[in-house]
Amino acid sequence: MRPKSEPKQVQREFFQVELEQIIDMNHALVRLGQCIEWAEFEEALGATYHPTQGAPGISTRLMVALHYLKYQHDLSDEGVLAHWVENPYWQHFSGGRYFQHRLPMDASSMTRWRSRLGESGAEQMLRATITAGIRMGAIRSSELKRINVDTTVQSKAIRYPTDARLYHRCRERLVKAARQEGVRIKQSYQHVGRKLLMQSSRYAHARQMQRARACTRKLRTQLGRVIREIERQVTEPSDTLSKLLETAHQIHAQQRHDKNKVYSVHEPEVACIAKGKAGKPYEFGNKVSVATSSRGGWLVGAKSFTGNPYDGHTLAAQMKQVRSMIGERVREAHVDMGYRGHNYLGQITVHVDKRRRGRTPRPLWRWMKRRAAIEPSIGHLKNEHRLDRNRLKGVAGDAINALLAAAAMNFQKLLGVFWFYFLRTLLDVLPRLRLLTAPTNPPIPSPTS
Repeated sequence: MRPKSEPKQVQREFFQVELEQIIDMNHALVRLGQCIEWAEFEEALGATYHPTQGAPGISTRLMVALHYLKYQHDLSDEGVLAHWVENPYWQHFSGGRYFQHRLPMDASSMTRWRSRLGESGAEQMLRATITAGIRMGAIRSSELKRINVDTTVQSKAIRYPTDARLYHRCRERLVKAARQEGVRIKQSYQHVGRKLLMQSSRYAHARQMQRARACTRKLRTQLGRVIREIERQVTEPSDTLSKLLETAHQIHAQQRHDKNKVYSVHEPEVACIAKGKAGKPYEFGNKVSVATSSRGGWLVGAKSFTGNPYDGHTLAAQMKQVRSMIGERVREAHVDMGYRGHNYLGQITVHVDKRRRGRTPRPLWRWMKRRAAIEPSIGHLKNEHRLDRNRLKGVAGDAINALLAAAAMNFQKLLGVFWFYFLRTLLDVLPRLRLLTAPTNPPIPSPTS
């Protein structure tokens, strides 16, 4: 059922403290909360609730505000709720009227709400920050005419994959899932497999590679035996066991130089991506395309892609998302040389970077060189807004995490430039004050002698 709307209370509560009495109403977070259209989130997420069945949902504004603050300060679900209880400004930004001394909900409710949010709802959160910036005057329309586009890797929260650990972990998950469905496993290799995994790691550390490979082969053999025993006993497995068996078959059959390998049992969609970095030659996650304005560095798009597609083949989808965010304002897009041979055929002019200027006009060359301004924006997304280590599950979690990180960065920038909005409002009010304080009748001239 949809969340209940807050009643308009005319009479104040006698035993509760109003937030407006203990906070500064000119605080940046308070003023920003007044510029965000909270009703749009309720309209966007209203279709995900059943009209009559179930208990009333948690306030949409509270959930949206908590996720803005969570990704702005790089906090966990439990951490953001703990800070919410202590901070009256956070409570006011979340739509609260009275100061609360208890948690508004359990942290697991945020996990379930994100599954309800989906990619479209996360895009709405990013769009709301851009709309608020335009309404405040912090984002000018001229800043959105040119954008920079680049890709990065969103690393997944998994361990570094090795064959021995993959065989051992997959066998453990298979045995656990089969026993939950009532299957009796003749031999689970629980203690033997753990000992082999420890021996394999110790042999590899001592550079005794033949003995390490022998332990890995035994672990692979044990995985194959468990797979065959489960398939003999279960003719119609459940969806969970069926997907796990499919992943186990792929892990058991894959070789070193195969493509589209499985690197994690609980996240089989993870891809191995090489970006040419000296300190980190391989990253395990998915590719994310990021679009920022050339002036101002505002995030106008963050699109997640499964696997490791070519950069040029991600440009069309990224431009489609940018258009849904800011409409037809974009005229030119600047990309690096990794986008040569891109698949975009729209109206936006795409300028691919090159090493020498040649016949390129000097003003255009300056904008092309400014494409490098997107690199520090990606660094901030990774180091400060939870893009470096994605902890959300599945392909949907990859898309939501990238969009919420971009929305949090815009949110942080809006709080930083809020003085501009305050100065603009002051300049609009001053002429009106002069008219109100001006005398209505002209002064009477003094008689001359």
